[in-house]
Amino acid sequence: MSRRAKSSQSSVGCLLGQVIAAFGRHYSVTTAVGTLSCVMRGKKSGVACGDQVECRMTTQGQGVIETIKPRNSQFYRSDAFKEKIIAANVTQIILVVAAVPSFSEELISRCLVAAESENINVLIVLNKADLIQPTQVALDTLLLYRELGYTVLQLSAIQNALTLRPYLSNHLSVLVGQSGMGKSTLLNTLIPEANRSTAAISLALDSGSHTTTYSQLYQLDKNSAIIDSPGFQEFGLNHIKEENLAYGFVEFHPYIGHCKFSNCRHRSEPGCAVLAAQEEGKILRKRLDYYHKLLR
Repeated sequence: MSRRAKSSQSSVGCLLGQVIAAFGRHYSVTTAVGTLSCVMRGKKSGVACGDQVECRMTTQGQGVIETIKPRNSQFYRSDAFKEKIIAANVTQIILVVAAVPSFSEELISRCLVAAESENINVLIVLNKADLIQPTQVALDTLLLYRELGYTVLQLSAIQNALTLRPYLSNHLSVLVGQSGMGKSTLLNTLIPEANRSTAAISLALDSGSHTTTYSQLYQLDKNSAIIDSPGFQEFGLNHIKEENLAYGFVEFHPYIGHCKFSNCRHRSEPGCAVLAAQEEGKILRKRLDYYHKLLR
């Protein structure tokens, strides 16, 4: 029997659905017959919010995911031991930062590398703009990313969150960022029925608390949806091969492929076009340092 025939046969009796929430190894899947509470067939995992799946109903309101349909994109982080898929099939990453608590530029760079590796659009949102003086300092830091071509949108989740709405049109977006940046407040303002938990930040520790414990997809209109994801304090990139890391830095692109050696890693090799561009001021030393840190 051909592979295509087997695939067709396995689909008999299955429902096509979309994963709209992921709770560990349990998933909410919206289908033509309603939302089902599902598990994955066997001991497999790796299902993510936003996945298109084929599932089979077992009892009323319950089901089993048989297969995950091919993804257009996947946004995930990894360390030496495991991978964490944040969302699947997204077309836009909304990276939320704020002046209070302070955000990590290294985490921004890591998220951008992950997004570039999957060719996903990135929108950087500077939240808590009502904190005028700290926000101005944060804007000065984010100017670099605006100059690199990323859109930086300044807003206050409690005052003018609706300015984000036009940027969500015709996208499956995912909200990501460190804990305490105000993602849940932003989502609750955009979608009041979401009712995501929020918590106060610690000024003494300059950090926020984890309030979102699972990913959830919210439909905005027929062609637009947004996924809220748990906050993070680390963003590993072990899944990206060393030779592909440089492509995650958009300002490196004009110089990649012009080095003396085809396997150049842009460390200290003679004839490196990326290093020459940095010496000429076309690449910031700070960004090159982030790249070298990822290589290590």
